[in-house]
Amino acid sequence: MTNDLETRVLRKITYRIVPFIMLLYFIAFLDRVNIGFAALTMNQDLGFSSTIYGVGAGIFFLGYFLFEVPSNLILDKVGARIWIARVMISWGIVSGLMAFVQGTTSFYTLRFLLGVAEAGFFPGIILYLSYWFPGRRRAAVTAIFMAAAPLSTVLGSPISGALLEMDGFLGLHGWQWMFLIEAAPAVILGVVVLFYLTDRPEVAKWLTTEERDWLVNTMNAERAAKGSGAKHSILAGLADVRVIALALVYFGTSAGLYTLGIWAPQIIKQFGMSSIQVGFINAIPGIFAVVAMVLWARHSDKTGERTWHVVGACMLAAAGLAFATGATTIVTVLIALTLVNIGVSCAKPPLWSMPTLFLSGPAAAAGIATINSIGNLGGFVGPSMIGWIKDLTGSFAGGLYFVAGLLVFSSILTLILARSGPKTADNTAAQH
Repeated sequence: MTNDLETRVLRKITYRIVPFIMLLYFIAFLDRVNIGFAALTMNQDLGFSSTIYGVGAGIFFLGYFLFEVPSNLILDKVGARIWIARVMISWGIVSGLMAFVQGTTSFYTLRFLLGVAEAGFFPGIILYLSYWFPGRRRAAVTAIFMAAAPLSTVLGSPISGALLEMDGFLGLHGWQWMFLIEAAPAVILGVVVLFYLTDRPEVAKWLTTEERDWLVNTMNAERAAKGSGAKHSILAGLADVRVIALALVYFGTSAGLYTLGIWAPQIIKQFGMSSIQVGFINAIPGIFAVVAMVLWARHSDKTGERTWHVVGACMLAAAGLAFATGATTIVTVLIALTLVNIGVSCAKPPLWSMPTLFLSGPAAAAGIATINSIGNLGGFVGPSMIGWIKDLTGSFAGGLYFVAGLLVFSSILTLILARSGPKTADNTAAQH
């Protein structure tokens, strides 16, 4: 009977929560990286060099870094419904304003403000999932949610490429139309969040009393089982050495992910493709990444192993970047980008299953936000270095090798973390 109840509850909360938060993350990721498609024509229209573009695209993560932890702590206090709605509406407005960039200063300013506006969304969702799903199911659920990122590339790339073809309509450039049209769903869905999202299982009216009691008791028991081994204070979440280590691991994966989002369209464009062709070609690697990501996370949950699932994925992404440096045809570039997509996508769910196993309450809010904010600085460093090195050398190769090196570092650090003693994230995971 208990197993039947568990199956029913988990199925119900999965169907209720996961598709909706996937849609939210789909829009978030699209608004974060559509700059990669805008650059196909915007850089020439505004006279941006590769360095200016790389820094401007990446400066998003500086705003994100500074406001991530405060935003997640506020979410833990006021509830996911109100705070995620606020996040989405504000980032949708700023993303739309990107259509009116005039030069370097406004470009840098709006990208920074977009990071400020969006700060707290992703770690807020990770924290939100920890309220609803037991630890043993979290990696698989996180993978399904995070599949929205490669899906955003799959579906968003052709749309972004097509919107660029609106160039000249009503006197606006195609990239301006792209920003305006793709910003609208964030504002609309932000309003929907206020009416649809439920903060905690205790107030879920869409569960029966029996279902609600089982879920509340299960999650309370899991938190209690952590006992003295779990850290609860904000300071504990910020100071835990495992949090800092996981943030540095995440740094490399973020550098890889946003190298793809911000530079892949231009890498493909080098082979003489139109904007629409770039959109469809850029979508292909994401299809493989979505499937691989879900299967990889399920395997991680089934085996209870996290370390090698992160290491293997990071090394695959590094190999793909190294392969891309010597790619001379569109087919070989596509193979390389597919390897990178699969690698960076598969690394994230097992990595995100670790912190909520040794942190809870305010410490989890602070710890998750710390990992995401520091880790996402890779989204600034990777793309910025690629732009700077490209202006310096005239080639993408040096920058791609640099990002590959960051992913190798992530792999090494994950192994060190796993072998550093009984309190490592992976060993903690094995105990649960």
